[in-house]
Amino acid sequence: MRLSSRAVVLMAVAALPLALSACSSGSSADSGSGSGNGTSAGAKPAKAQDPDAGLFTGTQLKKALAPASAFPSGLTLESDGSADSGGQFLSPAARKTGKPDCTRLETTSWIQVSGYKGGVSFAQNGYANKTEEVDQEIDTFQGTTATEVMKALRSVAAACATYTDTDAHAKVKLTGSATSGLADEAYTMTLTSGYWENGTTLIAARSGNSVVTVLSTAGSDNGAASAKKVTATVLSALKK
Repeated sequence: MRLSSRAVVLMAVAALPLALSACSSGSSADSGSGSGNGTSAGAKPAKAQDPDAGLFTGTQLKKALAPASAFPSGLTLESDGSADSGGQFLSPAARKTGKPDCTRLETTSWIQVSGYKGGVSFAQNGYANKTEEVDQEIDTFQGTTATEVMKALRSVAAACATYTDTDAHAKVKLTGSATSGLADEAYTMTLTSGYWENGTTLIAARSGNSVVTVLSTAGSDNGAASAKKVTATVLSALKK
């Protein structure tokens, strides 16, 4: 089962600060002395830090997605699977706690198995033919959330060690391991089943505030080589 691209709702809220000042002839403020409330006449209110400052927008992430040349031959772009959050940032959503929904591992936006719906910005697309597919997504998060996402994904291997898939109602086995040589941290999961012709490789890799997630069923190696190639290509583009 593959889900379509997650819907994007962009909300921009602008706030305009209003500065009020009052002075009267002969007052202590006129003479430059401190006022009775202990605030100097020229003091300015502290400006709140923008939590999205310095983060990639969806428009920028779209440019970092791996090109067609990074995908196995014979796969074509799925137009209905392409989406991004554009130039504005989405509102961060709280993590959904509790047992993960293991069937999320079968979807294009499988990062949601972590309990996080996605980042404040994202871009994704996928390539496929009748029997194989490779999907890529980049999500960017505020603060240290990207690290928390990776931590949650590492716990999925134990929570979803075995589960039943949604299409064939077959028993699926999941194994996971840390992956070296990819960005700040990376984790690889492999899904296999006796009812499938080929397994699935899922790679999650964090580069700063961004998490790259790739799904591949292409090739006779459970999609391992193609998933790693696409992941490395995206990570390289993010560093430029």
